[in-house]
Order: sequence, then C-alpha cells, then structure tokens
Amino acid sequence: MSTVADFLTDPWQHVFMQRAFAVAVMCSIVSGVVGSHVVLRGMAFIGDAVSHSVFPGVAIAFVLEFNLVVGGAVAGLLTALAVAVFSQNRRLREDSVIGVFFAAAFGLGIVILSTAPGYGGSLESFLFGQILGISDGDVRTVAVAGAAVLLVAAAVHKELVTVSLDRETARAAGLPVFGLDILLYALVTITVVISLQAVGNILVLALLITPAACARLLTDRIGAMMVLAPAIGAGSAVVGLYLSYHRNLAAGGLIVLVATGVFVLCWVFAPRHGLLAGRRGRPRRPEGDPPPPAEHPDAPAPAVTGAG
Repeated sequence: MSTVADFLTDPWQHVFMQRAFAVAVMCSIVSGVVGSHVVLRGMAFIGDAVSHSVFPGVAIAFVLEFNLVVGGAVAGLLTALAVAVFSQNRRLREDSVIGVFFAAAFGLGIVILSTAPGYGGSLESFLFGQILGISDGDVRTVAVAGAAVLLVAAAVHKELVTVSLDRETARAAGLPVFGLDILLYALVTITVVISLQAVGNILVLALLITPAACARLLTDRIGAMMVLAPAIGAGSAVVGLYLSYHRNLAAGGLIVLVATGVFVLCWVFAPRHGLLAGRRGRPRRPEGDPPPPAEHPDAPAPAVTGAG
C-alpha cells in the first residue's frame, strides 16, 4: 500500500514536478478545446503547419537573442494569416495552401539558423520540449495565455461550430467566415506556442489532435466533446509525467504515447463508433440472401449533433 502511495506522492515533493504538472494540465485543457474545433473542421494538418511555421520566428529570435516564444508566436500568427487569405481561392484546397506555407516557413527557419553557428543545443528544448525545466514565469505565461484562449473560444463557440459544420450556411447567415477562419488559426497558433515547452515542436500536434480525436469517437455531441477532449489530454499528461518521473524517460514523448494509447482504446472500444461496436451492431445475413449494396465512398458521415 505504501508503495502505491509513494508512487503517487513522490513527484509532488519536487517543485519542478509541480510546475510540470501545472503546465501540462493547462496546455492539455487548452489544446483539447481548440483541438476539438480543428478536428470538427477536418483540418488537423493546420496544427502541424503552425507548429513548424513558428520555426523561423524562433530562429530569428535566437539569432537576435530575443525571447523565443514571442518570436515563434509572431511567425505563427503571420503564417496563419497568410493561410487564411490564400485559402479564399476556391481553386485551391485549404490543405494545399497549408502545405505550401508549412514548407516555406520551415525552409526559411533552416536558412536563418544556418547563419548562426552552434545553434543546435540551444534549440533542443524547442524541438523536444523541456517541461521539467520550466520556471514560475513560464507557468504564469501559460496560465494567462491559456485563459485568454479559452475565453475567446467560449465567446465564439457557436460561430466556430457553425462554420465547421457548413461554411455556406454560415456565410448565408451573415457570419464573418473569413474573420472566424483567422481567429481559429490564431487560437491554434497560441495553443501551439504555449504547448511547445510541454512536448516540443515535433510532438505538439499530438497534444492538439489526439485527445480531440478520442472525444470524437466517444460522442456525437459537441458540448460533450469539448469536455472529454481536455479531460483525456489532462489525464494523459498526468500519467505521462508519472511514468517519466519513475522510469526516467522523456516526459513529452510519454505524454504523447499515453494519449495515443487512449486513442487506440477508443478506436476499438468506443460504445457507438468503435471497431467492436460496429461488428456487434452489424446484423447477420441469412444464408442465400444477396449481400447488401456497398456504401458509396463519398457518403457523408453522421453529423455531429447539439451544441450542449
């Protein structure tokens, strides 16, 4: 019994672990809410693009010996704005535009860093996360920025959902679709930037998308999804940090692996949309009956219902 108690309480005796738990949970909650909108719109690639588009801003900040987070945030917001503007051309799909700017931003970052010899070690925390080395100031920054993101997301929740489900209906209803696109990209950018220290640039997409994808499998209701995704993300972060502390392994990677494990469980065991639920709900065909017609590959999936 004491072994279990020690397992649970030992990490909390260290200030650096207390900070890590606080930042990981806060980032997971914000990522879960914003990531739900990203998953609903089927634009998971934007998270990867934004996480890499902050790279040139970080590179410039590093060369100029400026704050890396501020530099990354500015670059991410500018890239997000460019994606929103260029995506208005209906000849191009949004993911194509994202791919263009994703590659351009990363290429620019590499070119800039090539002018600063000896940069590799200094940016290791940006690439892989350094959640065990954050300061009290970092905790406050994440708390303030995260609270601001959640307040804005709550204020425009219905509008973002409407655009996600049917852009043409939203436009016909008089909603500023272009402005809402920019706002969502900005929310994604800020979420990515504040999460960099938790899991790093390489893994930040998982924190944004995986918990929301789990929630999408578990519920058809948007309100429930907005609760489940942050809960799954926060739970994965806590479990990952415990494993990191006791096994002396990389915290960011373990957080992502735990979240991925939850996704696999949801994919198999989700009550209505899991693999086993689909097999249980499929009626057996009597011998001699012709097979049912195959579903058209372009048939729409069941719509998400209710905002509450």
